[in-house]
Amino acid sequence: MSCDEIEALRLGLMNCLGTTDDAVRRHAEGELGDALEGDTPIAALAAADSLAELRRHLDAALVDLEEEVAALDADDPEYGYARGRLVAVRDAERSVARLADAGGSLLDDLGDSHHTLHEVFPVEE
Repeated sequence: MSCDEIEALRLGLMNCLGTTDDAVRRHAEGELGDALEGDTPIAALAAADSLAELRRHLDAALVDLEEEVAALDADDPEYGYARGRLVAVRDAERSVARLADAGGSLLDDLGDSHHTLHEVFPVEE
């Protein structure tokens, strides 16, 4: 059983944040293996280098996971784990949305600070 979506999200988030923890990266890449190859949401998620890309590819991976869960029978031994993955990935999606919102808020605050500085200390051109 694998949790490709979470490991791919970790790799993509590391790219976005500039995190260079080689041990974590090697572990995630090892766990994902061949899932990093090809034109798939998991591969794209792991390679994301912006929050916008991260959100887009996470959404695509979530759609695939939802389809996977929907295709399983409730008595399938994989069903419980797959539903658990779905809950974890949906939770991660909300966390990434909060991160993007916080970044947007920070940009707004910096813009306000810049504007206030120019009000207090006008620049003559």
